[in-house]
Amino acid sequence: MNLFDKMKNYSALTEDFMKKHTDSFYENEDFAIAKDAVKPLFDSFSYSLFAGGKRLRPFLVYEFCSLCGGNPEDAVSYASAIEMVHTSSLIHDDLPCMDNDDMRRGKPTNHKVFGEDVALLAGDALFLYASVIATDNGFDAERNLKAVKLLSQSAGVTGMIAGQQIDMWTESNMPDKKILTLLQEKKTGALFECACLLGCIAAGKYEGTPEYSAAKSFAKHAGLAFQITDDVLDVCGNPEELGKNVGSDEANGKTTFATLLGIEGAKALASEETGLAKAALFAFSNTGRGVSSLNELADYIITRKN
Repeated sequence: MNLFDKMKNYSALTEDFMKKHTDSFYENEDFAIAKDAVKPLFDSFSYSLFAGGKRLRPFLVYEFCSLCGGNPEDAVSYASAIEMVHTSSLIHDDLPCMDNDDMRRGKPTNHKVFGEDVALLAGDALFLYASVIATDNGFDAERNLKAVKLLSQSAGVTGMIAGQQIDMWTESNMPDKKILTLLQEKKTGALFECACLLGCIAAGKYEGTPEYSAAKSFAKHAGLAFQITDDVLDVCGNPEELGKNVGSDEANGKTTFATLLGIEGAKALASEETGLAKAALFAFSNTGRGVSSLNELADYIITRKN
């Protein structure tokens, strides 16, 4: 099975699991007398969650679970949880108070369809519901506690949200390469790392194991390569292929790897980070489990068009 077929299968697994939960919102008897009142929130929640996308973070959960000797299907709750957190961040990132974007994945952004107030609530709801969906599995309480704690830390005040704050700071300040790297390690890399480590946890490999350390290293470099490529695409990508407008970073006065290093310099750094990500997978060379899909993914990250 090639990379894209595997991604498609994992995406379907994740979406089926998430839909089971989102369908239940509409059937909740608590809102029998106020269905019309809450429906916009539920619709907004689902609109962004099922708007497509590559589902890269769930893919990483499944792949590292398999690589660590687990059954990837057992990790579906963790994969779904991180996709909800990621979707939450996209809704908030698109708001007028942030990047003020009109298009996401080829469709109008959430606030353009449902209004800023409902979009804000939907983003909050996705963020919080991730902890609920993460525990819908047959794992023991200790494993789920590790997973939910990791998810909260990775997305929270010292993780993804801190990265967003630094990102806003760059609109009126000039970051150097170190600060820009920190920004991306938090804003994008934190959830990449979380996804890989959730896969390890699902397979019973915790902090202190070689597998956990290797997954962390892979995520650090793959996540940075992903964001550098995003910076390049925002400058010279095709809006139709991207499914969103280009030039938003420049419009918001942000310094990115593309502006700091130039297009070719940014591409060279992304390629270097991809090589380091692939090197981290050598730790699994004696397990008898293939890493070809993750190697393919690392290459795809810097050659993608969207």
